[in-house]
Amino acid sequence: MIGKPEFTGPELCALGACEVVDLLKRGEVSSRELLDAAYARIETVESAVNAMPTLCRERAYAAADQLDGGEAGHPGWLAGLPVGIKDLAEVKGVRTTFGTEGFADNLPDKSDLLVTRLEARGAVVAGKTNTPELGAGGNTFNAVFGRTLNPWDTRLNAAGSSGGAAVSLATGELWLSHGSDHGGSLRTPAAYNGVVGLRPSPGRVASQSELGFITEGQQGPMARSVEDCALFLDAMSGFAASVPSSHPAPEVPFRSAVQQATQKLRIAFAPDLGGFSQVEPVIDAHMRAAIGAVERNGGTVEETCPDIAGLETAYHVLRGVMWAAIWEAFPADKRHHFKQTLVGNIEFGQSLSIGDITQANLTRSRIFDNMHGLFQDFDVLALPAVGNMPRLQSEEWVHQVNGVEYTGYMDWLRFAFLATTTGLPAISVPVGLTDEALPVAIQLVGKPRGEAGLLAAARAVEIAVGGPLGVIDPNLRIPEPGRGRWLNAVF
Repeated sequence: MIGKPEFTGPELCALGACEVVDLLKRGEVSSRELLDAAYARIETVESAVNAMPTLCRERAYAAADQLDGGEAGHPGWLAGLPVGIKDLAEVKGVRTTFGTEGFADNLPDKSDLLVTRLEARGAVVAGKTNTPELGAGGNTFNAVFGRTLNPWDTRLNAAGSSGGAAVSLATGELWLSHGSDHGGSLRTPAAYNGVVGLRPSPGRVASQSELGFITEGQQGPMARSVEDCALFLDAMSGFAASVPSSHPAPEVPFRSAVQQATQKLRIAFAPDLGGFSQVEPVIDAHMRAAIGAVERNGGTVEETCPDIAGLETAYHVLRGVMWAAIWEAFPADKRHHFKQTLVGNIEFGQSLSIGDITQANLTRSRIFDNMHGLFQDFDVLALPAVGNMPRLQSEEWVHQVNGVEYTGYMDWLRFAFLATTTGLPAISVPVGLTDEALPVAIQLVGKPRGEAGLLAAARAVEIAVGGPLGVIDPNLRIPEPGRGRWLNAVF
C-alpha cells in the first residue's frame, strides 16, 4: 500500500478539535494562537486545493481577542476554536456568494441564526468554504471562485456540495467546518476526503430559511473524528422558535454519548441497498472489512435491507419541490447566471403535478415505516456513503459505475437518498485507504432523532478500523512534460 501523504503544517493544526478546546479551557493556548496557526496553514495549502477562498482575518482576530481577554475564561462548547462556514450561510460583514455570480459581491448585514449560535458558544469564524452554485451537485466548483481539489490526489473530485469544508479539515486548515446536505453534501465530501460528516435529523440544527417547512436540506457538522463531530453538533444544537422544525438539544451531550460508546453494536448491512445502486468492488471490500472488525470487537452484523421501493422517484420529486420553491424565493435579477444542471433541477420541479407530490409523500412515509421496523432489531443500517471512488475533477458528475451507464447527474449519489427522504440522521465515517492511498468510507443511518446512538455507533466503527485518518499535505499531481503520465509533486 502506498503511504498517505505526510503532514508538514503547524503542530496545533494536527490536533483534534476536542483536544484543542480542552487546551483553550485550561488556558494553555489562546484563540489568537490558533488563528495564527490556521492562517499559516491556509496560506501554505490553498494554492493547491482552493478550499477556503474567503477569509475574514480582522473580524476573526477581533473575536479571538475578546474571548482571550474575557474575565470568565473561554466560553461555550468551542471556547474560541476557529471554524469554517460554508459559503451558503451568511456571516455578517463577510463576503457570502452562495457560489453564484449574482451574489459575487454580497456583504450580508446579519449572520445566519446558526452562525450567531456558534459564535455565542465560542466559535471564531475564520472564513468561508467553497461550494458549488447554490450547493447543487457533488463536485465543488463555481464561476466565482473556481474549483476545489481533492487533497489526496489533486486531479480528483473533492465532492460537494460541502467540498471546501471537507478539504479544509483534511489538510489541517481548520479543526471543525460547517456543511449542509440534501443529496449527500455532507456525506460524500467526507467520504472522498477521509473525514467525518453527519447529516442530522430535521430540526436538530436550526438555520433561518425562507424554505422553513421544506426539511430535506439540513445543516450539519464536519470534523476529522467522530468525537470532534459530536462536539460540533453539541455547539450547533438547540431550539429556535423562529425555525418551524426546531427541537431542543438532548440533556446528555452528544460528546458524552460518543465517549460511552459500546462495541456491542447491532448492524443491518445493505452493501448495495438491495440492488438500488452500483458499488465498486474496492468500496464493498473495505465496508465488509470494517463491519467484520466490528464483529470481532463484539458487535453483530446481518446482511439485510428494508423495502425501499419508490425511493429514487420520491427523492427527486422532493428535491424538485425544493428547487421550484428556491426559484420563487430567489431575486429575479440574480437568476440568469445559473449553470445548466441547476436550471434542469428547477425546470423539473416546476413540471411536477399534485399527483407526483402526493405519491412521493406516501412513498416516503412507507419507507420510513419500514426503517422504523428495521430499527426494532438493529441500531444502525450500514451502506455505502457513495458507490464509486472519486473521478477526475474535470468530470462534473459520474456517468458510469461498474459498466452501468448513469443518465442523470444525481444518479451516482443514490446512496444519500434514503436518509434525506425519510428524515433520518446519517453519518459518513472513514474505514481505510485503498492501494492508491485514497480514503474509503461507510455510511451509517440511525434511528429517528437518534444522533446520540448514531454517533456512538460511528465511534465503534472508527475504533474497529483504527481511525481516524488525521491530516495530510495535499498530494499534488502534475503531468510529466512530453508524456501523458502523472507524477507526484513535492509539496
